[in-house]
Amino acid sequence: MNEVSNLQHLGERLGDSRQTQQRALQTLPVRERTSVLDSRGGGSKRIQYQARKHQQIIQDFVMNHPRCGIWASMGLGKTAALLSAIQEILKTQTTSVLVIAPLRVAKTTWPDELAKWDHLSLTMQVITGTPQERREALAQPASIYTINYENLPWLVEHLGEHWPFGIVVADESTRLKGYRLRQGTKRAQALASVAHSKCKRFIELTGTPSPNGLQDLWGQAWFIDGGIRLGRSFSAFTDRWFRLKYDGYGLEPLAHSQGEIQERLKDVCLSLNAKDFFDIKDPIVNVIKVKLPELAMRQYTAMSKEMYLSFQGAGIEAHNAASKTIKCLQLASGAIYTDDKGSWSEIHDEKLQALESVIEEAAGASVLVAYHFKSDLERLQKRFPKGRVLDSNPQTIKAWNEGQIELLFAHPASAGHGLNLQDGGNILVIFSHWWDLEQFQQMVERIGPMRQKQSGHERPVFIHHIVAAGTVDELVMKRRETKREVQDLLLEALKYEVAP
Repeated sequence: MNEVSNLQHLGERLGDSRQTQQRALQTLPVRERTSVLDSRGGGSKRIQYQARKHQQIIQDFVMNHPRCGIWASMGLGKTAALLSAIQEILKTQTTSVLVIAPLRVAKTTWPDELAKWDHLSLTMQVITGTPQERREALAQPASIYTINYENLPWLVEHLGEHWPFGIVVADESTRLKGYRLRQGTKRAQALASVAHSKCKRFIELTGTPSPNGLQDLWGQAWFIDGGIRLGRSFSAFTDRWFRLKYDGYGLEPLAHSQGEIQERLKDVCLSLNAKDFFDIKDPIVNVIKVKLPELAMRQYTAMSKEMYLSFQGAGIEAHNAASKTIKCLQLASGAIYTDDKGSWSEIHDEKLQALESVIEEAAGASVLVAYHFKSDLERLQKRFPKGRVLDSNPQTIKAWNEGQIELLFAHPASAGHGLNLQDGGNILVIFSHWWDLEQFQQMVERIGPMRQKQSGHERPVFIHHIVAAGTVDELVMKRRETKREVQDLLLEALKYEVAP
């Protein structure tokens, strides 16, 4: 039974109700179902795609290597390049594609990238939510299905012998590093049962293939070649290239190991570094759009339009336009102050999830996080207890610059002129947004390209803006891009919100 038949069989198992047929309309090509994708992309016009040199390299490599790994650093547009490659492959191969990714990436990043570029006519279904919602998503015809790693065991068990996915993409493939032939994580074991027997193509994406050392590579390489290059088992891999540390605990690679392992993988793994393709004189900017949950968006809209929000039985009121924009910025970040004494309540955690993804992709590299509201800092500290706060203690800056702090929370007002943070890292995340352009520019300058170069670091600077789609966050971004006056943008926003 081929992949198409498997999908048809799955539909029969789930039933062919009128509701199911209506949902199937959502899988029309992107140009014909803008209402579906615009709900994620904010209704914005699709962007003309022109592959950059590094994206064309990725696309060609994927098309010419059915089973491969793409090791590309942040900011290289590997998702768009891979979607382009998949579209070309599907012109000659009839199958379905499964993308496995962290939850937020599966739910938003892949659908948003598909909606963004004008040349893509693929369709997509997201397999998340309750078991019933997952079954319904599977029943819909689509080019690509996305799922989070945690749901992999369910998917493999649910589909059984009727596995329809001839192409599998493992985004953030380091999550497969724990695979072992007779043990390891449940999700890796589940995927292993179909990876070679039912998948003609298997593509891995990561910016950091070995965050904890060379031993992270075996599990990922096994999914590509079944153990041909690095050994049929993990023990065969470690026996050949590792030895016990002198204290008897843990493994360390032999002197020749890295060169030999690299040589064995070079024909199936493509490694790209941003500094080889970008002018590192300018930061590499990445805008991470998050979609507010339905309830949170209703609360945001109430505050934005009515200047009043009913929350947990109490009323929260904005007394003027300035107060309203502050409340809206709070809501966009995920919390809102409920009184004038500093009490606050959490509304959503979408930005915290997005930050988790950035930290995971950084794979141990230090990350500087800019926040604005005290409520944001408290939420950050709760979610990431190992994070430190940039304070007035000189030892904090010293520890950061010596690489002892992996996650540093900083308010832009406390990171002003003369503060040197460039030795500690080159990744900045803007978690919550504010209007002050000078504060933002000073924050960037703390680890900026010029300071990196002055300190002898030949590396790009990455700036990740976590932006709540359809909120005042986007106005703040426009302020930074155009340097327009705050008042002009506010007037424009207020005018836009007036009902016809």
